[in-house]
Parts: sequence; C-alpha cells; structure tokens
Amino acid sequence: MATDHARGGPAGRAGSGTEPRVLRPEDWDRCYDTLLRAFGGAVESDEERGLWRALTEYDRFLGAWDGGEAVGTAGAFSFRMTVPGGALVPAAGVTMVSVAATHRRRGVLTSLMRRQLDDVRGWGEPLAVLTASEPAIYGRFGYGIGSFQLDAEIDTARVSLEAPAGTDAVRLRYAAPAEVLEACEAVYARLVPQRPGMLARHRPGWERLGLLDPEGGRDGASPLQCVMAERGGRTVGFARFRVKPGWGPSGHDGTVVLEELYGLDPAAQAALWRFLFGIDLTSTLVVQGRPVDDAWQYQVSDIRRCLPRVRDQYYIRLVDVGAALGARTYQAPVDVVLEVSDAFCPWNEGRWRLTGDAEGASCARTRDAADLSLSVRELGAAYLGGVPLTALAAAGRVREVRRGALAEASPAFGSAVAPWLPHGF
Repeated sequence: MATDHARGGPAGRAGSGTEPRVLRPEDWDRCYDTLLRAFGGAVESDEERGLWRALTEYDRFLGAWDGGEAVGTAGAFSFRMTVPGGALVPAAGVTMVSVAATHRRRGVLTSLMRRQLDDVRGWGEPLAVLTASEPAIYGRFGYGIGSFQLDAEIDTARVSLEAPAGTDAVRLRYAAPAEVLEACEAVYARLVPQRPGMLARHRPGWERLGLLDPEGGRDGASPLQCVMAERGGRTVGFARFRVKPGWGPSGHDGTVVLEELYGLDPAAQAALWRFLFGIDLTSTLVVQGRPVDDAWQYQVSDIRRCLPRVRDQYYIRLVDVGAALGARTYQAPVDVVLEVSDAFCPWNEGRWRLTGDAEGASCARTRDAADLSLSVRELGAAYLGGVPLTALAAAGRVREVRRGALAEASPAFGSAVAPWLPHGF
C-alpha cells in the first residue's frame, strides 16, 4: 500500500465539517474507496482488500468527513523499527494518506497530519515513518528522506556473478510460497536487528504481505515462485520471484522479476542471486527496492549492464527528539548541542545536548550554547545513518555554530550498513 496521494495545499484549518475523527469499523470501506479513488481509481483484489482491512488498527486510523462523505484518510500502523545499534524502537508507520480531489486546498491534509502527530506523541512513539508517492508533500510536516533504495535491470545474458567461497555448499529447492511461510519468517526475523530501518513483524498478518499474488498485478508474469536456500538441513535464505516469458528474433528473451531475497550470510545470498541469474529462457533480471549497499553489485562482471539507479525510500520524522536520539547508538563518541527548529511540533524546538557512543546515548534539553543548528527534518534524514550531516550542511540545511562540531557529529550519526525498508505499508 502506497502511503499518500494528498496534495492538500497550504497549511490551514480544515473546512467546516471536515475535522478528522477516529475510524469506525463500519466506515472502513468508504474510507478505503476514497483512498483508491485518490490513486486514480485503482482496483485491488479481494485478497488485497481483505489483508489491509485485517491489518488496520482502527484506533490509529483517521477519516475526514464532509457530511456523510469521506474526503480524507490517514493511518498509522504500530511498528517497531531497528535503529543504529540494533534496538527496536516504537514507530508509527504512516499510511493510506489521501485527500479527495474535490476538497483540495481546504486544510484537510494539514488537519490530518496535525491530529496524527499529536496522537503519535500521545502514544509515546518517538518516530513516525512513511513512504511517499509524492515526495514534495511531507517536508513541511517535518519528514526527511532517511534512506534510499537500489533498483536495477540486469542483463543476465552478458553479466556473470562471482560467488564467494562456501556458496556451493548451499542447497536450493523450489517450494510453494505458502507452505514455507514460517521458515521464511524465521529468516526475516533473524535479519531485522542487523540493519537500521527494518521492521519487526510482531502483529499477525504482516507475514502474508509477501504472499499477495493477484493475477491483475502480474503484468503477464507467472504466479509467485519461491526458492529456499538450505545448508545442513537448516533454512538460510529464500527468494520470491516471478518469471515473465518472452521471445524475440534471436530466441528467448524472458524476464525474472525479483520480489524478495533474504540470506543469513554472504554464501546464502550469493547462491540465491546466482540462481536468479541463471534461470532458463531468461536474459533480464528486474530488481527493485533493494538496499543501496547490496553485495551483488560488487560480485557482477559488468555493473554498467546492470543499469543501477537509486531513489528515495524512507521518510523519517522525529516526534520526540530527546527519546528518538537517545534510543540509538553512535559510531563514534559524540557530545554536541543541537539547536532544533520544528514549527509543526513545537515541543521539539530548542537546544538538546546529545551525548553518546557505541554503547548507548542520552539526549536532554540544555541551556548550553548550540554547536549545530538544524530543523527536525534534517534530524530525520540523518537519523538512520544513511544521510551524512556533512552532506546536509553542504546543501545549506545544517549550520555549524561551533567550529569543528560538524566533523565530530557527522561520523557518529553514520551506520556501518545502509538503512533499508524491507517492505511497503
């Protein structure tokens, strides 16, 4: 489910009769239809619709109404997200945001965002996260681009992959996706603490997301296929994918479309990638939504023929600056006073002293002089370690007040592995 389609216009109070209220179960279908219409009237399968209904936490979802008509929607799933250092931190997964085209520029979106962030604060969740169908929307509400994703279209007829030692010891086998769901979820759960941005799937239903297989969404490709990677009788990885047959003047020209790939170690990952490169009657592997530091990039024979490209992924919003910055660890010792501006959530404004290292951190209000000046949007961008403070400063979005403070703080905020959102919501 994409997050938004809500070009709501400038900030302002919602028009009369359109104040947000908590969603009632009997109103779910009307709100969901409003959302789908905002996305161009897309038609989803009964399976998809049923899954999103089952995942909805009604006390965390809002509808804006004009009389009996739903004219705006906004929800927030309850997640626990890995942050640098491996801790799982409560995060509101903002989703299903829309404003009806008939009610643009009336402050409906601003009203929804205002109520939602107040609620998130009241729930004691220090972070709000989202993906955005229209990136220009969320900066004014304090969200910063906190991670990027890697897409590629690999010419497997001309590109080979050099696998590391131990790859041949990994056994691969086909399996029906639904029959191996428990084993796949166990692999996923083991990987969650290892990468910032990954989401613990602690509520029933999220494991079914990877099994959605509506025929209308295949674009001519096969039903979902799954290959399991095993070693010593133990599952060490899996890949879910589709195959789209194709024939050209010179023969077969099929495409493999990768949906998911997880491996517990380099050999397991390489075995799965090597398999995808070698599927019979195919010459292209389409890859979307992968971590920007994915290892296959450094194993291929010709990166140019992989057509790699990077685009925005996660948008991060610190709802409670002190709690959020104190919940993660830091790659290098840091002791810095941050002057934070946050017009939309003014409880975050002011000076905060952040002290931390690889063992832990604390962040509390202070009257000491500022070392760095920035908005909560920049803190969100830097929070998971994927966007350097130095880059934000070069863009004019972070101001160094004390000379040398930027060089001290920027490495500390980094992450040894790139942050990554494993699936949409």
